[in-house]
Amino acid sequence: MDFKILQTRLGHTFKDAALLQQALTHRSHSSLHNERLEFLGDSVLNCVVASLLFERFSKIDEGDLSRLRANLVKQQSLYEIAQRLELSQFLRLGEGELKSGGFRRPSILADTLEALFGAIFLDAGFNAARDVIRALYIPILETVDPKTLGKDAKTLLQEYLQGKKIALPQYNVVATHGAAHNQEFEVECLVPKLDIQVFGTGGSRRAGEQAAAKLALEAVQSALAKTASSGRKTRPRASQLKLAGIATIQPDAPVDNQPAKPSRPAARTEGKSEAKVEARQDAKQNRLDLKDDTGAEAGADDLSDGIAAATTTEQPAKPDSTTAASSHSKTA
Repeated sequence: MDFKILQTRLGHTFKDAALLQQALTHRSHSSLHNERLEFLGDSVLNCVVASLLFERFSKIDEGDLSRLRANLVKQQSLYEIAQRLELSQFLRLGEGELKSGGFRRPSILADTLEALFGAIFLDAGFNAARDVIRALYIPILETVDPKTLGKDAKTLLQEYLQGKKIALPQYNVVATHGAAHNQEFEVECLVPKLDIQVFGTGGSRRAGEQAAAKLALEAVQSALAKTASSGRKTRPRASQLKLAGIATIQPDAPVDNQPAKPSRPAARTEGKSEAKVEARQDAKQNRLDLKDDTGAEAGADDLSDGIAAATTTEQPAKPDSTTAASSHSKTA
């Protein structure tokens, strides 16, 4: 096993190769294992990370600094760093752990990384260990949000839903995979109000819930963002046209609110013309009849009376002196 690659990745070359070998040895392999080095390395790691946070976040109080440090030195964070170093290639495990896949187990990888920090401290002192830890953690600190760092996905999801007055999520184990000693849990996370269902997997039920909660948080934020953008009410088109100075006609409104000016119906005019024609015809017939009885003068008087009656419209004609005289003569 070539340890030079690992030393290059760590940025430290051991003077005492035995310390490096011991740091990489699991208790399942031999009695000279790495648990004591792990204890020492854990203390060195906490000290260096606390110093980094103190320097970088000058406005954060003690409580938040403690939360940040706890998150950075926890097993999951160490496991992720160990994976970047590909530390599993250099572990010294017993036969049972090799068969069970111990080189992939987060707890073994995290403990081995802490043992390496302890071994570096013993090999070259605190400053050497600090330099190695700083080189591994500064890229992480460049991307973290101090407001959320230290809060796991389940906590962040819960706080977000409570802030939106939405019921808390539900977690259910839907399946387990693998042998009993190396199971993988598949967990669903439900947010019923938003119709969200996501699935996460992990080496434990808790890890599966955390993975599902992370996906659910992203889905909830996306769903609420879409709802907010689609919920914006648009102004009615009639109002828009009105504001633009364009007159609009409402469907139920009358076309013209002002009463129309009265006009003389055409039928009345036609009726007047017909009445004139009939009156002339009647008058002509009367004149012929009157010629036989009373003579031409009486027929002319009747013809004048018929024409006057036919030409009368809406208002009665005022009697004139001629008509009155004619009527008086007839009566006489």
